Amino acid sequence: MSTVLNPYLNFRGNTRQAMEFYRSVFGGELRMQTYKEFGASQSPSEDDQIMHAQLDANGIMLMAADVPERMEYNPGNNFSLSLSGEDESQLRGLYDKLADGGTVTMPLAKAAWGDTFGMCLDRFGVSWLVNINAGVAA
Repeated sequence: MSTVLNPYLNFRGNTRQAMEFYRSVFGGELRMQTYKEFGASQSPSEDDQIMHAQLDANGIMLMAADVPERMEYNPGNNFSLSLSGEDESQLRGLYDKLADGGTVTMPLAKAAWGDTFGMCLDRFGVSWLVNINAGVAA
C-alpha cells in the first residue's frame, strides 16, 4: 500500500456536527468513537466528545477529533483543504454545499491559469479551495 495523506481536523466540542455536515456534503461512511468508548475520558465532561471520527467518501477521507478543555486549542488560518477534478457539476455542487452557512471568500470563476477556481470558509471555520480543471486541448 502506498502512503496516503489524510486531513485530520480538530474542533472544540462540535466534531460530531462538523463530521455529519461533511457526510451530508460528500456522502460516504462516517464512524465516530467517543473518549468514553476509548476509556480516555479524564472527566465526565469529555465522555461524549469525539476522540476519533473518520469519513470515507468516494476517495475522500477526512478525520477529526474534539480537543478537550484540558488541551490547548488554537484554530488557525494556516491551512486549506483543496478539491480538484474535471467533473464540473460535482465540484460546483460540493462548493455550494460547503459554502452554505459559511462565507464565500472567492466565488467560482475563471482563473488566470484557465481553470475555474473558488474559495470558501465553511460553517465550522475550515477553508476550502475548489479547482475545476479546464482540460487540455489535444
